[in-house]
Amino acid sequence: MVDLMTWLPLPLAAFLNPSMLAPPLLATSEAAEAGGFILAGVLVSLISVYLAAKIGGEICARINLPPVLGELVGGVVVGVSALNLLVSPDMVGSADHSLIIRFLETTAGLSPELAPTVFEAESEVISVLAELGVIILLFEIGLESDLKELIRVGPQAAIVAIVGVALPFAAGTAGLIAFFGVATVPAIFAGAALTATSIGITAKVLAELQQLKTKEGQIIIGAAVLDDVLGIIVLAVVASLAKTGEIEIANVIYLIVGAASFLIGSILLGRLLSPVFVSLVNQLQTRGQLILTSLVFAFTLSYIASAIQLEAILGAFAAGLILAETEKRHELEEQVLPIADMLVPVFFVTVGASTDLSVLNPMVPSNREGLIIAAFLIVVAIIGKVVTGFTVFGQPGINRLAIGVGMIPRGEVGLVFAGVGSASGVLSESLDAAIIVMVILTTFVAPPLLRVVFQKGEEASQGLQTSAAVLSGADGATLNAETGQTGSEDSEHKS
Repeated sequence: MVDLMTWLPLPLAAFLNPSMLAPPLLATSEAAEAGGFILAGVLVSLISVYLAAKIGGEICARINLPPVLGELVGGVVVGVSALNLLVSPDMVGSADHSLIIRFLETTAGLSPELAPTVFEAESEVISVLAELGVIILLFEIGLESDLKELIRVGPQAAIVAIVGVALPFAAGTAGLIAFFGVATVPAIFAGAALTATSIGITAKVLAELQQLKTKEGQIIIGAAVLDDVLGIIVLAVVASLAKTGEIEIANVIYLIVGAASFLIGSILLGRLLSPVFVSLVNQLQTRGQLILTSLVFAFTLSYIASAIQLEAILGAFAAGLILAETEKRHELEEQVLPIADMLVPVFFVTVGASTDLSVLNPMVPSNREGLIIAAFLIVVAIIGKVVTGFTVFGQPGINRLAIGVGMIPRGEVGLVFAGVGSASGVLSESLDAAIIVMVILTTFVAPPLLRVVFQKGEEASQGLQTSAAVLSGADGATLNAETGQTGSEDSEHKS
């Protein structure tokens, strides 16, 4: 018989079977005890996540800021920059720095010997839940998107994505070499980090502002999806350059062909099979027939995307787009909301928790060079994306500034670039810090900016409509006056 535990990731397998964490000589009771502590640590972590998300979101909502910004700030408070509640071994190294582990040692009797194992497993479980959260978020965004509108704005979205990748990359790389004397390979890596766009953060803000189904929202989402694909290709190129000093053309071609084939093929095949999906759901009689069948479909596409070296979120987004074309769309939107409310905050809070604000402290001498470089990267990061909105063509009256601002946040995607660069040893400490600062500020500044530019766009649109109405009224009054005068003259003529 096949042992299913060997096929599961270690943290999940350990969560289901705690004895796997134990060396052969560890007693069964101690292994069971470790499993109990892992569960306790996950529960306390989730309490921290939900409190941080809810308190931060409520505060931001009351001061007219996007709630997702509050979730990010709440994550910063409970993360490595403040309370050290939601941290991982990669952030702090030792379990001694985790407040949750210390809390378990004080209140639940966790032994120092088991603490590192519990800390690592608890962090991995939260990381998996965060990944599930962003998959559910993109599935939900796909459901709320209009495939026909996305196809219609596809050329504009493609131009926005291409310019949004090429311009920051070229300007950032050339500027670092010319102004700061950075070596070519590290400069290319930093320039590549500027190309990223966090589709999760942007999509969440658009949904909160009820702008997701507008032309601007669809162009932003379409461009962000393409940007994610292009970002993966760019990351593969620069990672290969960092390891071998040369670019593997075959790998780049594979990624391009794989991404295009997956996105186009999954949507076309999904649209053909959607009647079968609806028929299957209608025949099922057990509870949860729609939501569970839909999640199976979404997770299948996510797995396929991950297996061919793309992002799992692309598969989830494609699944949402396909199911949005069926008659079950509105029912499915309602059923996926509670799941999103439970898992999506885990993603945003963990993004905030991994943000180390200590790199912003200018009093630390080692930070100063990084802050100077970061200032340059931030300018390039913002301008390089804002400009993309003005490349949109054939859309009169569209809010181009909102499109550009929507592409600004780097979020978790930028952190991935920074992490890969740091692990490869290519980036110096100052350049690594500069990239992290750029990611932090673009992530936190984009949500409020997006709200402002959409409000300004609506005010301008309303002003134009008011002016048109006034002019129309004035023309009518003039016409009535002329008509009245003519009538008077006719009356006098008749008399």
